[in-house]
Amino acid sequence: MGRHAGPRGTGREAVSALTPLLALLAVAVLIFGAAYGVARLVALDPRPLTVAPFTGGLPPAEHAASRFHVRWYPVSMLFLAFDMEMIFMYPWTRVISIMGVSAVVEMFTFLAVLLAGVAYAWREGALRWT
Repeated sequence: MGRHAGPRGTGREAVSALTPLLALLAVAVLIFGAAYGVARLVALDPRPLTVAPFTGGLPPAEHAASRFHVRWYPVSMLFLAFDMEMIFMYPWTRVISIMGVSAVVEMFTFLAVLLAGVAYAWREGALRWT
């Protein structure tokens, strides 16, 4: 039998097709190396600090694994609820012109449920700091 009939040519076409990719990789490695080198040269103290956690330059006032006060948990739940609201509102703005009135009704129903949750949290004192 004969040889496999594939694309004819030398490996030069393959190498010339990879040349821009290899050049880009080389430039990226050079830029990374230069940035790392400059950072090492201008560092005030190249040795890492290992005796205390980073707290913005102040000495730690309490243990790093201390517990949060319980009043922060309802606040974080409210934050997550409104964060989810924004996640749902961004795609909604894209489809409102296509879906019409039904999209507006659905979004205001969703906002009403969120508002009911905030009203309940307010009534129960979750937003009170005292």
